[in-house]
Amino acid sequence: MDKLTQTKLPDNGWQQHFEIVQELGDCHTQLGEYDQARDCYEQAALLEPDEAGPYVGTGVIALQQGKLEDADIAFRVALRLDPCSSRAYAGQAMIQQQKGQMQEAFDLYLRCLDIDTDNMTALLGLFQVSCQMGSFGRVIDYLNTYLKMHPGDISVMFCLATLYMKDQQIVQAGQLLRDILTVEPHNTDAQNLLEEAEHILAQNTNRR
Repeated sequence: MDKLTQTKLPDNGWQQHFEIVQELGDCHTQLGEYDQARDCYEQAALLEPDEAGPYVGTGVIALQQGKLEDADIAFRVALRLDPCSSRAYAGQAMIQQQKGQMQEAFDLYLRCLDIDTDNMTALLGLFQVSCQMGSFGRVIDYLNTYLKMHPGDISVMFCLATLYMKDQQIVQAGQLLRDILTVEPHNTDAQNLLEEAEHILAQNTNRR
């Protein structure tokens, strides 16, 4: 454990230090330093027992280690503490997706995005699940909402263009792909998908 997590905080300073310890746990998690992260989350839970964050962090670690039951328990505790925790819903959705329960994952990703339309984990998870289920309408709406707030996000634009293609909205897909290529003219994925879109449009024109 590092010096910061070893430091005992004064009794009257527990609350003000909660966010620091929680963020430190998140940093350790991102670096794959799970033992240090767990220490931080345990300390954060002692500092603020009613906060969902430490349990979300613990769930993320368990999920990344493939311990789905442990992850599910942690996310459930987080949701008991905070029924509007979008990260906990996203975590539960990822568990269901790994189990192959696509409808359950789809519903949980939607619940997450109803709370936080900015949750990129949920957006990309919903995209993956939608492609497997062949259900595109809701995720198209969410991706469009996200792009209104974050215009120019190439990865989301490409996901949306892919869904438009799958949903037979070829004109909309072509417009998005041209926008991508304006910014990234050497984006081969966008080039290939645009070529496919233009081929479909040409075939449809010839049939008329």
